[in-house]
Amino acid sequence: MSFAFVFPGQGSQSVGMLGALAAADASVRATFEEASGVLGYDLWKLVSEGPEAELNATARTQPALLAAGVATWRAWRARGGAEPAVVCGHSLGEFTALVCAEALEFRAAVGLVRYRGEVMQEAVPAGTGAMAAILGLEDAQIEAACREAAAAGGGIVEPANFNSPGQVVIAGEAAAVERAIAAAKARGAKRAVALPVSVPSHSSLMRGAAERLRGRLSGLTLKTPRLRYVSAVDATAHAEPAEIRDLLVRQLSSPVRWTDTVRALIESGVEEIVECGPGRVLTGLNRRIERRAGLEFLALEDPESIAAALAATREDTHA
Repeated sequence: MSFAFVFPGQGSQSVGMLGALAAADASVRATFEEASGVLGYDLWKLVSEGPEAELNATARTQPALLAAGVATWRAWRARGGAEPAVVCGHSLGEFTALVCAEALEFRAAVGLVRYRGEVMQEAVPAGTGAMAAILGLEDAQIEAACREAAAAGGGIVEPANFNSPGQVVIAGEAAAVERAIAAAKARGAKRAVALPVSVPSHSSLMRGAAERLRGRLSGLTLKTPRLRYVSAVDATAHAEPAEIRDLLVRQLSSPVRWTDTVRALIESGVEEIVECGPGRVLTGLNRRIERRAGLEFLALEDPESIAAALAATREDTHA
């Protein structure tokens, strides 16, 4: 049975994440120590003890989640876990996927995603950007609500994450996002709520940050991924380093097309999708995207879940 690994993005972090796995596997702490050497502060202490507000700062969240995904991958491989047929990631998780596919060196990626977080925070003045989750509408209805909100009072508001059918995150200028929430509710949204973030990720407001990221990426070595890599920018497989470099720039100001990406994985023959990293955010989304019989959705974040996934993938291999 063919399986894919998917890596989570911002929103999956929590104080204490991977604690049980670190207690069972020294490579977890070693991975965080490697990242700390690049960052100049103790990343494992931040992840283990907080404070939560500091962990949730974008420029710190991104290296933390990158290290967590890579550490979980290394623990999986150390236990004899097989390589997946394909890797991909949600937003920041794309960088983790590329590290695990050996297209991007880990230490270089740590510095890169810290910089990505910094330019994202600096792109829009604090308090002027916003994101909101809209539940219970078709994608086209949400796109129409955003257009209506922008036309009514100016400003930018756009779909940012197509997470699953009936769950889309919008992003933009705070006042425009508020108007879009009202427009979505008027169209019958089950819920339309502002998210506790001020960086309007994956909107056109991030274009300046994306160009700064392009400059940083131009100085880094990117290789052809050793594993098949599908980007959530366009739900398509990419292997050329120049293409991938461009995608990582475009990604910052383009919506995450997670629904299309998961469906593309399944259409390519994947029958198991394994979330590699803390939390189970993607696993919940994946189950809502596709419910057909025979599909399995697993999550790796502690020794027990890794053991269960090892058993499942080995059974499939020998079936």
